[in-house]
Amino acid sequence: MIGTGNIADGRHLPALQDAPDVEIVAAVDVDEDRARDCAAKWGIPASYSDVETMLTREQPDLVVICTPPALHREQAVAALRAGAWVLCEKPPCRSLAEYDEIAAAEGSDQTQAAEGDCHASAAEGDGHSPAGPYAAFVFQHRFGSGAEHARSLISQGRLGAPYVALCQTTWYRDDAYYAVPWRGRWDTEGGGPAMGHGIHQVDLLLELMGDWVEVRAMAGRLARDVQTEDVSTALVHFTSGAMGSVINSVLSPQEASRIRVDLADATVELAHVYGYTNDDWTYTPARHVTAEQAEGWGTPTTDETGSHAGQLASLLADMRAGRRPRCSGVDGRRSLEFTTAMYKAAVTGRPVRAGEIVEGDPFYTDPSGGRTDWTLAAQSTG
Repeated sequence: MIGTGNIADGRHLPALQDAPDVEIVAAVDVDEDRARDCAAKWGIPASYSDVETMLTREQPDLVVICTPPALHREQAVAALRAGAWVLCEKPPCRSLAEYDEIAAAEGSDQTQAAEGDCHASAAEGDGHSPAGPYAAFVFQHRFGSGAEHARSLISQGRLGAPYVALCQTTWYRDDAYYAVPWRGRWDTEGGGPAMGHGIHQVDLLLELMGDWVEVRAMAGRLARDVQTEDVSTALVHFTSGAMGSVINSVLSPQEASRIRVDLADATVELAHVYGYTNDDWTYTPARHVTAEQAEGWGTPTTDETGSHAGQLASLLADMRAGRRPRCSGVDGRRSLEFTTAMYKAAVTGRPVRAGEIVEGDPFYTDPSGGRTDWTLAAQSTG
């Protein structure tokens, strides 16, 4: 466990401790006392203040990264090169360039030789060495039973063609929240609420709606003393022809996380704040749909929340099978590309096409495009 703050203590460590056949061997934090306190609290045998030292001594199978975004690329690459798989908190990193560096440090998609006995044991019984290592990123909302059920129905066409999508992450973060030195800065976070908060709902939206073609956007810094935005909105055109809107805010007293998809035969809605159960999903049949048809859509067989534990279980199964996990590679990159495109659209005041932000584009290495006047530019050209 690299980084022993709130998200590690509140989400990841409980999930790891409850997972079968998992031993937590080390806690790492730049603050030696905090690493030591974490290790004592969770019964972890070793604590470190240096990532490379931990990797050399412990040779872990899996490294979980819960540090600020500015450290994700360096720590993920180090872990991968040491032969460890990675589960890294969102956002994956600060830019598409950093993401591609992480991906370049992964192992082959083809079967490759394991490094050391600890890695060979991950594929025990498979008859081959595991592929990888791979880096996956925390987009846990995909892994709830409600999301899996909705994705299955939509992808199979059982609810008809998609037409309209709404994606809302309207949360509240006060000035004290941004008093933490690394928050609200392009160089340390890679963006504001679109990158650090709304990316969860955007990832789930793309999981349900599929690929996008074009995005137009606006962003503003309306109330918080930050370098990034505190509010953003976007219009999206999907490959299917459907259209959607996305809104992100940290200025909203009534907090809400919502996704709504209108299809030919039904409206699918998810309403929650920081996590959901099956009860937070609603299906409204179109007027022409019979009760018998709607009943045929079924319901999830389990009630799994979109939790860190759910994604961890999926990742561990992939490790043992030696296959690329979900939320990695191209699959893990898409919400970061969308968010970067939204920023580019807001800064430049023009539509951005999927796939256009590549090496040589200033937004490839910096989601602000290196512009310090980005809010004014967006307002004057909008």
